[in-house]
Parts: sequence; structure tokens; C-alpha cells
Amino acid sequence: MNWFPHSLRWRIQLWHGLLLLVVIVAFCFASYRLQREETIRHADGELDLRLTALTNALQQGGRQAQGGGPPNPAQDGAPGEPPPPGAPAPGGPPTLPRSFQSAELTSLFDLKDPNPFYYVVWSRRGEVLGGADADFDRIPRPATEHRGLTRITRDRPGVRELYVVTPPGECLLVGRSVRPIDRELNHTLLRFIALGSAVLGLGWAGGWWLSSRAIRPIADISHAATRIATGQLSERIHTDEGAGELGELARVLNDTFARLEAAFAEQARFTSDAAHELRTPVSVILAQTQLALSRPRSSAEYVETIETVQRSAQRMQGLMESLLTLACLDAHSEPLQRQPCDLAVLAVEHLDLIRPLAQERGIPLHADCLPAVGGVDPDRIGQILDNLLTNAVKYSRPGDEVRVNTATENGSVIVRIADNGPGIAPEHLPHLFERFYRADRSRNRSTGGAGLGLAICKSLAEAHGGTIGVESEVGSGTVFTVKIPTGTAR
Repeated sequence: MNWFPHSLRWRIQLWHGLLLLVVIVAFCFASYRLQREETIRHADGELDLRLTALTNALQQGGRQAQGGGPPNPAQDGAPGEPPPPGAPAPGGPPTLPRSFQSAELTSLFDLKDPNPFYYVVWSRRGEVLGGADADFDRIPRPATEHRGLTRITRDRPGVRELYVVTPPGECLLVGRSVRPIDRELNHTLLRFIALGSAVLGLGWAGGWWLSSRAIRPIADISHAATRIATGQLSERIHTDEGAGELGELARVLNDTFARLEAAFAEQARFTSDAAHELRTPVSVILAQTQLALSRPRSSAEYVETIETVQRSAQRMQGLMESLLTLACLDAHSEPLQRQPCDLAVLAVEHLDLIRPLAQERGIPLHADCLPAVGGVDPDRIGQILDNLLTNAVKYSRPGDEVRVNTATENGSVIVRIADNGPGIAPEHLPHLFERFYRADRSRNRSTGGAGLGLAICKSLAEAHGGTIGVESEVGSGTVFTVKIPTGTAR
């Protein structure tokens, strides 16, 4: 279970479950408290109703006593005062007035009720005058220091009581057992617990389902990455369109995997093409040396063999230098030596360098260069100009023109090299800057090159933070455009 604390699903689920538990407990506690307060308030209201009826009956009994015969020394009152309510007849015990036997009080204190109300009335001297309970004489009398109409609540084990002490000193108490109320509240609490547990269970299950769906792309990403690590570069992560942030991450990773697959495929193709390009001059060298050593040759034959071997070695040297240049550009091992440079001056210089080859092939060169100053590496830009100008002259027909112009547009320096030669077919344009790609398959390697020149031009332009593009139509010529930001370094 070492994975448990580190599981994202369990962390989400535990946090969700804890939050849900706190909310449910708080809700159930508040609901139970409100229910309990409402039940007690209702019970107190019932007690107050009956205590009011008792008080009215006591006052009515007092008025009836005051309208009776002369004072009796045996009564509770002082000489010359009217007898108190419930005063006994001379020589008899104190009793409740007849008003306590009314139908209203009888209905309010129905002893046949499963949970009946009871009452007790004490005289001014603390004697029990009567009550509506068989054990009312065992009920302790409350303290009587709070005289007046203030009603006081008293709780005893299993009962709740409400009493009042009249100004003369009589005490009236009403009570009722709260055990049925406690049982009802306990049942209410159990219902809240059951309901809260059900909600918590449903919330937990729903949270598990949602968290499982939410992190499903993570599992897909992990499985896809594992398969890709074993060599299945075509593997992709399958996600829904509405997968949210993880879906967006999966799409980004799919793009990354696609670029990775393309890079591996390009690397494999590059290695194969490089080996193929090197195999030809090596085969020529071996064949020429074996032929020369097979029997004695004349000096002229040896010279011819050595010249052939030299040409093959020179081709190998040029190919290895191109491969080394590309490797350095890919690894960024040779930083650019950027400095302010006018590409118009640089373009004219390299145009002059290529002019002898152009004159030999009968191709006129034209320059229309406006000042284009930018922070570039002159040697690297010179490589781009040499490759593009050489290709333009090499693939043009006698009499075709090669034009060079420079300018500054939108914070970038622009170099365009155009010709009106045979042009390039549309199907070749997307692959023109791929390594070892030749648009003209009919050319041999001695005249068509290794197919690395334009790939080097593209890498050099991108090293400057720029781009290189091509536009061409068959029979109408080709235009290469190099765009370099004036001060952006890679």
C-alpha cells in the first residue's frame, strides 16, 4: 500500500470525502438542533397554556372566596384580610377552589393521555393544595423568592416543568414527562444519521466515478508513453474532445509524439541516405585500387586511377563536411557570431564569386539590392547565398537569368534569389528542404549533389531565427526567399 499516499485518485477522493463529511455533519447538526429547539419550544408552549389556565382558575377562586362569609382565624391570611384561594373551612385542611374542577382544566390535564400533563398548587405556607397527578405530593416545591408573574422553567430527570409564584405567595407548577420527546428526538437523530450516511455514500461513489473519469487521460498517457518507450512510435493517446485540461495535455503530447516519430524517421532516413551516399565513392575507390593492383599498369593508367580516387575522396570530404555542418547546427554547438552586416553588400560579393561559373554556362547575373542591415553571422549567411546561387546557376539553361535583390520589410532583412529556369514540379516543393532529397532524380550524384545544400540553408536560416521559402512554377522559374529578423538570436 505504499502507493496509497501518492495516488492522485485517492488524494482527490479523500479530500472530496472529507469535505462532504464536514458539510453533511454540519447540516445534520444544525437541522437536529433546530428540530430540538422547535420541539422544546412547542412543549414549553403547551406548558405555558396550561399554567395560564391554572393561574386564571386560581384568580377566579380568589374572587369567589372574597365574596363569601366573614374572615376565619383558621385561614392563611392575616386578621382582617380576605381568605386566600383554597382556604379550608374552619377546622379543615386547605383545598383547591372549585374553579379547578372546570371542564377546561379537566380537558387540559386528561390523565388518560399516554403522556399526560400534571400540575401542583402550593399554598402560601408551602402546603400542597392539590394537583392532577397521583404523586403530586412528592414533587418538590420550587423556590418562591421570584414572586410575580415571571414564569420559570425547571428541568428534572425525565420531566420538564414550568412554574410561577403569585405575589401573595401561592405557587403553581405544570409539568410533563420529556421521555417521549427524547425518544422522538433520538429517532430524528437516527434518521439524520441514516440520511447523511446515504448522502455520503452516494457522494463518495459519485466522486470516485468523476475522479476516475477525470484522471483517465493520465492512465492513457502513461500506457501510451510506456508503449512508445518500447519502440512503438506510432502509438497515440486516445482522448475525448471534451476532456478538459488533461485532454489538452494529451493533444499536446500527441503532437510531441508525432514530431518525435517524424524525427526518428528522419534520423533513420538520414543515416540510410548518408551511408548510401558514402558507399558510392568508397566503392569507386575500392574498385579503382583493385583494378590498378590486379596487374602492372602504365604510368598514364596509374595517374588516371589516382585522379578517379581523388575525385571520390573529394566527394566524400564534401559530404562529410556537410554532415558535420548539419550535426553542429542540430546540436547548437557552434554559436552564431552575429554582427551588423549589410546583406546588400554581402549578396553582391557572393554574386561576383559565382560569376565565372555563370559566364561559363552563359547565364547572366543581375543584382537589385537595397540596403538591408541586420545582426547576422556573415559567414553563415554567405553559405546560404553560395548554395542558392550555385543551384540557380547549375539548374538554369543557357540564356536564363539569375536575379538577386535585398530589402528590409517589417523588421526583417529579405534576400530573394530568382531565376527563369525550368522550375520545380509542385509535388517536390514540400520536400525540397529535406536532407538527401533530390527534385531531379534523373541527375547523377556527380552533377546533382548529395541533396544537403538546401537542408543546410534551412538550418542556417532557422539558427538566425528566420525562415527560407520557395515559390516555383514549371517552365517559369523559381524564387527562393530568405527572411531574417534584424536582431533576433536563436
